[in-house]
Amino acid sequence: MNKITPFLWFNSNAEAAADFYLSVFPNARKLNELRWPDSGTAPGTGPAGSVLALDLELEGQFVTFLNGGPAFQLTEAFSLVVRCETQDEIDRYWSALTAGGGGEAACGWLKDKFGVSWQIVPVHLTRLLRHPAAMQTMMSMKKLDIAALEQAGAQENPSGRSDEASTSNL
Repeated sequence: MNKITPFLWFNSNAEAAADFYLSVFPNARKLNELRWPDSGTAPGTGPAGSVLALDLELEGQFVTFLNGGPAFQLTEAFSLVVRCETQDEIDRYWSALTAGGGGEAACGWLKDKFGVSWQIVPVHLTRLLRHPAAMQTMMSMKKLDIAALEQAGAQENPSGRSDEASTSNL
């Protein structure tokens, strides 16, 4: 298990969110779950037998979900990044995560139907965005288009020579 793990607070739908993410990500599994006991729960806790917390592994990243009630809400201040190798992969995750009530934001960001914010980006986004024209192009997009970003960067760098000095995959 990862030493540092994102911990997401849901009102009462952590189990539904977990089931959704397990269907979206091909390399995903439920690791643990903790349910409210049948008796002796304190006032204001979840119904007996319902999920209190659960741990998932999504593409190698461990994530904990909590049914914590309405005290706190998820915001765009926290997002999960999915680095994609191809446009098809970007398209697939974008469609899956916006389905059923999710919404598009800008610059590769979206919010899913559970209120979790995601960034769906190419693995080489940082390299692409070194070119101001590519950055400008991205600012006009919702879902990122790898070919359009590459084209914008190539127009700015007519030699076609790419900057491969960096090993960053962001």
